[in-house]
Amino acid sequence: MKQMDADIIVVAAGLSGLAAAIAAAEKGASVIAFEKAATTGGAANMGMGPLGVGSRKQREQMVALTPGEAFRKHMFFTHYKVDARLVRDYYFKSGDTIQWLERMGVQFVGVQRAFGAPEATRPYSDGEFTWHVVRPEGGGVPGPRAASAMIKAMTEYALDLGVQFAFETPVKEILMENGEAVGVRAVDKTGEEIECTGGAVIIATGGFGCNPKMIQEETGFEFGKTIFNFAVPGMEGDGLKMAWAVGAGKTPCTMELMYQLPDNMNHFILDGAFRQPCLWVNRMGERFMPEDQIGNTTFTGNAISVQPGKVAYAIFDEALLEHYKKNGPDIISHVHPHDLFDHFDDMWERDLAAGYEPIAQADTLEELAQKAGIDAAGLRRTVEDYNRCCEKGYDEIFEKDRAYLQPIGRGKLYCCRQNVGAYGSLGGILINHRTEVMTKDYQVIPGLYAVGTDACNIFGDSYPFILSGNTMGFCLNSGRIAGENAVDFALVEA
Repeated sequence: MKQMDADIIVVAAGLSGLAAAIAAAEKGASVIAFEKAATTGGAANMGMGPLGVGSRKQREQMVALTPGEAFRKHMFFTHYKVDARLVRDYYFKSGDTIQWLERMGVQFVGVQRAFGAPEATRPYSDGEFTWHVVRPEGGGVPGPRAASAMIKAMTEYALDLGVQFAFETPVKEILMENGEAVGVRAVDKTGEEIECTGGAVIIATGGFGCNPKMIQEETGFEFGKTIFNFAVPGMEGDGLKMAWAVGAGKTPCTMELMYQLPDNMNHFILDGAFRQPCLWVNRMGERFMPEDQIGNTTFTGNAISVQPGKVAYAIFDEALLEHYKKNGPDIISHVHPHDLFDHFDDMWERDLAAGYEPIAQADTLEELAQKAGIDAAGLRRTVEDYNRCCEKGYDEIFEKDRAYLQPIGRGKLYCCRQNVGAYGSLGGILINHRTEVMTKDYQVIPGLYAVGTDACNIFGDSYPFILSGNTMGFCLNSGRIAGENAVDFALVEA
């Protein structure tokens, strides 16, 4: 068995693990980060950027949101069912963390919100300008994976600081001595066991988004049936299981809900094209929410999750499609390309010919209902009622913005099934505001810390999409907090 040692041991080198390793190394600690994959970053490589409040970039863009205001908005959103001190420390650190990243060479395109709410509901659900979108490596328009440039800069900085990475070397066990975390046992790609001892251990394994069994056991969703979440290889709940095995308290695990198409990255144009305020119905053919609210993907994912079969259907006709082609999307996304309707016909015909199961095209409502799996009578009634609302210019059911009231039934009909999606899992390990792992009785386990999505218990039952970039923001800032506190603990103990 190979022997190693370091002041701080980081279990996984995703975004939160990288932040923890860098923060610890900046304070003079020796750091070893064990990573199951062959590279750093994990799910963050698919993202676009973190939340920050009070950053210089926000001030330059005349964004007046303060950490205190963001803290209060977050706590009101979660009804104070989360750790207020942890939330407070996170937001008040987040602005400085943006400057911290900039010093490493990370560049941000600017600050934006993820969506804009309609006027009628703006006071209750509008997004704040908190999302610091990373400038992609080589420039260009930001989109999915833009944050990989941030991961590259952080990794290079960590190496400059002397952080040691052990790739393709998953940790299998937390080593304990007299109730204190004193190291880990890992196995490298050759099968050799490694025992690494140190002053503190930081768990940062990114949840269980790639573990269908654990998703069902912990959340009730069935991967590939009732939920189509991002499943980054390797994220199988290892950190949670190891923490629970040494006495960590268990918190409720949730999925960070949104909505998307199955295998959406290979059907990205259609994924964006149907995120419009057209007609949305459930399997019974009934409307279930005001369609002008679908820009908040968390709220929409929640709504779909309580429909029959946990599915919904977005429907538009040929006339509305021509409107989108001419004028662009009614709801503009910062994730999907703004010119997506210029490419719609090619993608639609490709996926239709390939038999992509979530989509359907028909000339009549009855034919569409049969192909899509919607109750035909219910759909007929809904379309009749909806079209009457369009004629009157007023939605009598949901008060949908009349600007989006376009009747259905003119020419070909296009339908796309919408499924519950998720960015990954959240929570599971009980921590305090110092990110120290605690037992179910709220006693600190000395030397053990948990960060990122393994310990993200601050969202309550829904991701606060109103403060966008929050998951990556929590990963970064909880990692920094843990790295700094772990060094204080380890060096004092030494």
